[in-house]
Amino acid sequence: MDITRIGVILAQIDIAPNTDGLPGITQLRTIVGAVMTVGLILAVLALIVAAIVWAMGANSSNPHLAGRGKSGVLVALGAAVLCGGAVTLVNFFWDLGQTV
Repeated sequence: MDITRIGVILAQIDIAPNTDGLPGITQLRTIVGAVMTVGLILAVLALIVAAIVWAMGANSSNPHLAGRGKSGVLVALGAAVLCGGAVTLVNFFWDLGQTV
């Protein structure tokens, strides 16, 4: 076999995710969905707590506490974006990887 023929054979390989190849895939999807729900609920809880800390710090003229509350709000919002957009992010990078 020459080098060109090997390159043609390698270029013809096409592998896609198999959604029914292993037992338990549907249960795993259910578990991942539940974990995403818990993550979003915890992000909302963190947002509420951080907003309260921010309000207490601003109300008591405590800039350190207010700053920690602001940081907490940003972290909670970032966690919500990552939990909510996890599937979209993975699909985007999967599609990006397929073009390589």
